[in-house]
Amino acid sequence: MSAPRWAWWLSGLTLALDQATKHLAEALLVMHEPVPVLPSFNLTLTYNTGAAFSFLAGAGGWQRWFFLGLGLVVSIGLIVWLGRLKPGDRWLAAALALILAGAVGNLIDRILFGQVIDFIQLYYERWYFPVFNVADIAINIGAGLLVFDSLLSKNTGSLKNPVDNP
Repeated sequence: MSAPRWAWWLSGLTLALDQATKHLAEALLVMHEPVPVLPSFNLTLTYNTGAAFSFLAGAGGWQRWFFLGLGLVVSIGLIVWLGRLKPGDRWLAAALALILAGAVGNLIDRILFGQVIDFIQLYYERWYFPVFNVADIAINIGAGLLVFDSLLSKNTGSLKNPVDNP
């Protein structure tokens, strides 16, 4: 696998942090009882049977298998992609490593519990952002890095000026 060794470590450490924090949340928090940490930041244990923002959470159970399959396919694709990277693809390697860790972290929850453990709650006055976890943070940072890498990329493919390439 040609991805930089640090990318595999980043993915593994992020996955370990995700699973450890979820374990602590389950051990120390009571379901739906917020524990204030800072202004606008609580720890609140919840479970999500759906995807982001509880998408399909009330779908009747089939969504577990759908999201398991999707997570597995995405994770395999990310492993293959990471393995094919060139040594200079640092930003892309970091992005894929974080997305992989997040996908696998939530996949583990779905396999073991049939739902994802969430516990980070942000709010402002009466507006509450959906509760999330470390895996979700990793996926979002990875997605941001993926966009950043694509903007920095010198290989723009079909976006090249056709006048320059007769």
